[in-house]
Amino acid sequence: MKPLEQTTLPATPVQGTPEATGQIDDLLALIARLRADCPWDKKQTNRSLIPYAIEEAYELGEAVQADDDEDIKGELGDVLLQVVFHCQLYAEQGRFDMSDVITTLQQKLIRRHPHVFEAETLTDDAAVKARWDEIKAEEQQAREARGKPKRRLDNTKAGSALMQAQDVQKQASKLGFDWDSISGAFEKLEEEVEELKTEVRDKSKAEIKANISDIEKELGDCMFALVNVARKLSLDAEAATLTCVHKFKSRFGYIEAQLAQLGKSLEDSDIEEMDALWEAAKRHERSS
Repeated sequence: MKPLEQTTLPATPVQGTPEATGQIDDLLALIARLRADCPWDKKQTNRSLIPYAIEEAYELGEAVQADDDEDIKGELGDVLLQVVFHCQLYAEQGRFDMSDVITTLQQKLIRRHPHVFEAETLTDDAAVKARWDEIKAEEQQAREARGKPKRRLDNTKAGSALMQAQDVQKQASKLGFDWDSISGAFEKLEEEVEELKTEVRDKSKAEIKANISDIEKELGDCMFALVNVARKLSLDAEAATLTCVHKFKSRFGYIEAQLAQLGKSLEDSDIEEMDALWEAAKRHERSS
């Protein structure tokens, strides 16, 4: 790591028309150039990039499942872009740069694999896992020494918002913070939905836009309450939502196919025709 007194500087933007060289330094210079000259890249922040990082991770997973080399290379590149982009922004803030991130990763890998790099001998996966947990506990002690105490819900798994919501509710339930029955979860859901309705009821588009932050919070409360219902039913909120997404895409694909047989496109249709085909898609599902 760089000494604290040394100022972290972002990469120097590449000049002229760059080439694809496969070198990390050239990639850093390319991102620096985009930050300097691209209007979209200029306005990004570390917070604004969060949804893109999550999206790219999911798309990488889909590409690996499909096992197409070109798609996998493209999606790995998109994930790498997110890492490099974040590093560029933090370097611009004088906090750290790409070399710091790489160094931190190297240190972590070396520290967490004493059975590879030191004299320790671990003979099976279980022993490796146990030693890994011990090392992570030591790392947490170091975090606490830096003034980062561990809270009871800090073990929430990383993942999508739905996954995190369900896991944090599960952890809170283990600590006694939960309703005795599902009726309480349903009552909370109804309460949150009513609060959301109140926020938007009889409001103009301009009024909604002016109050969008509060509306977002109320919508989040509704989503969180619905996830709680899923948990009380022993259902996975993420899996249930994905099932719905796939069902929606399938039905919409049916609409598109039926319109194509009529020589029409989606743009040539209207909501009444599409809604009728949507109902036809549901009948087709039941008969399949």
